[in-house]
Amino acid sequence: MKITRIHVNNYRILQNFDFDLEDELSLVIGKNNCGKTSLLSILEKFIGTQSSTNNFSYDDFNSTFQDVLYSFVSEEDKDWNDVAIKGIELLLYIQYDEKDNLANIQPLILDLDPNNNMVVIKFEYMLSPTKLNQLKEDFDSYIQRYKDHKKSKNQDAFESFIKTRHRKYFESYRKAVLYDEKTKEASNIEYSILDSKDLDLSKIICFRCISARRDTVNKEGDSTLSQLSSRYYEKTKSDQENPEVIEFEGTLQNTDETLTGVYEGLFKNVIDKIKKFGGIRESETVVRIISSLSQQQLLKGNTTVVYQNNNHELPESYNGLGYLNLISMIMEVEIYLGDFLKQNDKAKRPSDINLLFIEEPEAHTHPQLQYIFIKNIKELLTEGISDENGNALVNLQTIITTHSSHIVAECDFDDIKYFRRVSSTNVISKNLKQLEIEYKNEKNPDHNHFKFLKQYLTLNCAEIFFADKVILYEGETENILLPAMLKKVDEEHPTKDEVPMLSQNISLIASGAYSQIFDKFLAFVGIKTLIITDIDAGEEVVKRDKNGNNRTNIEACSVESGTHTSNNALKHYYQKPLKEYLDNAQGSELNFFTTLPLNDKSLDKVENNWCTSPTGNLMIVYQTKEEDYYPRSFEDAFIQINREFLSNTISTWESLKNKEDVTEKYKNGNYKKDAYKVATTCVKSKSSFALDVLLHSVAKDNCTYSNWEIPPYIEEGLIWLRKN
Repeated sequence: MKITRIHVNNYRILQNFDFDLEDELSLVIGKNNCGKTSLLSILEKFIGTQSSTNNFSYDDFNSTFQDVLYSFVSEEDKDWNDVAIKGIELLLYIQYDEKDNLANIQPLILDLDPNNNMVVIKFEYMLSPTKLNQLKEDFDSYIQRYKDHKKSKNQDAFESFIKTRHRKYFESYRKAVLYDEKTKEASNIEYSILDSKDLDLSKIICFRCISARRDTVNKEGDSTLSQLSSRYYEKTKSDQENPEVIEFEGTLQNTDETLTGVYEGLFKNVIDKIKKFGGIRESETVVRIISSLSQQQLLKGNTTVVYQNNNHELPESYNGLGYLNLISMIMEVEIYLGDFLKQNDKAKRPSDINLLFIEEPEAHTHPQLQYIFIKNIKELLTEGISDENGNALVNLQTIITTHSSHIVAECDFDDIKYFRRVSSTNVISKNLKQLEIEYKNEKNPDHNHFKFLKQYLTLNCAEIFFADKVILYEGETENILLPAMLKKVDEEHPTKDEVPMLSQNISLIASGAYSQIFDKFLAFVGIKTLIITDIDAGEEVVKRDKNGNNRTNIEACSVESGTHTSNNALKHYYQKPLKEYLDNAQGSELNFFTTLPLNDKSLDKVENNWCTSPTGNLMIVYQTKEEDYYPRSFEDAFIQINREFLSNTISTWESLKNKEDVTEKYKNGNYKKDAYKVATTCVKSKSSFALDVLLHSVAKDNCTYSNWEIPPYIEEGLIWLRKN
């Protein structure tokens, strides 16, 4: 038995939210404020240890629902029954098979169809039509009562009224819902389960969580980890055959007897006075003070976790926060595994489903510890719920949320769930294993594309999952200079309406000449992306092969001489508009790209095609005309616009050869060699060339890199990316 899906309505940012669970481990990733903590919170409030109490706040309602609620309270002639979802909802889809014991979920089975092996539990915090009418009346009275205080019937007044009173009107419900096998959704057929006698939820689901707000930051002398030792003992003491437990309790008993003898002498004076004032005779009951050490309290208040260094015992507060966090998590995992196995109450059977939620395990830990954690957590959990033969004693599913690219890099790609915020009020969850299906559904599938992407994303650039924006760049030169260019754009083009680029969460990813492989991934994650590439002009050249046959090849040339581009990324992303352009016989392939306006360089994915759109989420920039010259590559473009910069400092440029070709001019002041020839014959190393640019930079007038210019195509792309 397992939970296959979680659906949430109207809880915080989870307005209409679906989340698929893996059988063992689901790793939830995504940038900040995309609903990861909200998922944990609603599970705690409906199925956690505090689920029996109403601990919702008005701020838990999705803001869109708050607006809807206010409209019904403030306006007449609106029927609350027309609103499909009247509050917060959590639906758990539970799948079972013939091996499962169905005794506990029997009240949830509403369909006798043997092919339907899914049950749905719905949890609601909702407002009934009757309660809505009462709410309207009470709010009207509230406004009348405070009209002298200038209270008007607006949304601010309503929120002030409802925030402390919502529990009076909203009520909690649990329902069994019929699962529709055809639509794969919960149907409208429901059965309310009002009494715990009808459904003991603890027998079906045991939910435990390790919150990111772990108390690992100790003051001097505190023993936070030692508090866990008493909880761990509670888990362990149920094993009456454990020799360590027997020895511990036997030692406590002997200690109690010894201390009782000591107490008789220590408290003799006060006991004698009690006898005198109380009129107690020798034959009557006497007052005694005895020792009664509690195992749990003894561990809680009188043990200290230390670590040993060169024969010196140092307190736990001397541990680094990363180790404290790791030790704390492992101890809590062990404690909760004991809860799942019902080690403290052997008379109880383990719950049908056990759900463990670990929030942000990477807190305070360095990358190596993060790698170790994710590598070993599955094994730790599997061993913890298995017998000596390796057979699982309980059904356990684990959800881990993380912001760590290091954890993502070491996890199973198919376990990843990507949370993406699509609006200010809604989040969606995507399964990364769905990407493989999309890549295999290509018209001309290259299965190596997905394999490459899977390896590359996890090994080299997992941080893209946590970024707000991304730049895919082609070469090492751009890699070295892009951070400087981001800073230069902020300094030279300041704006009050946009966040500076260096303050934005922008991930820089090397894609080489293969940015087209990221096609489906970029559409999948929906992240704003700038691709910086080269126009790579070429011309058709006919040559004879070894068999004497004529072969047409595209060979590199200057843009002025070219008719084609050898850049496959450009031809891939602009495939549809390029085809339309060529079909209309408007010009050559290269002419399409050299005449494409900036607005048409931004793209949106429509079905399976990238289409030009001024509001697109993807832009591809490449060289553009600089005065009367059209460069072919980055170095070409940089040299053209910065020829004077190079000429003035040429003597100390280690990356250049044939330096006279850089500086030599005709009498009319024009350079003898154009930028294309200089780029192809004078640059010894592209990476060294980029480093030389930084080494020869000069700061002036609040600009760190004042003596050189960004190639226009990159500058306009960065300005586009900076926009919200």
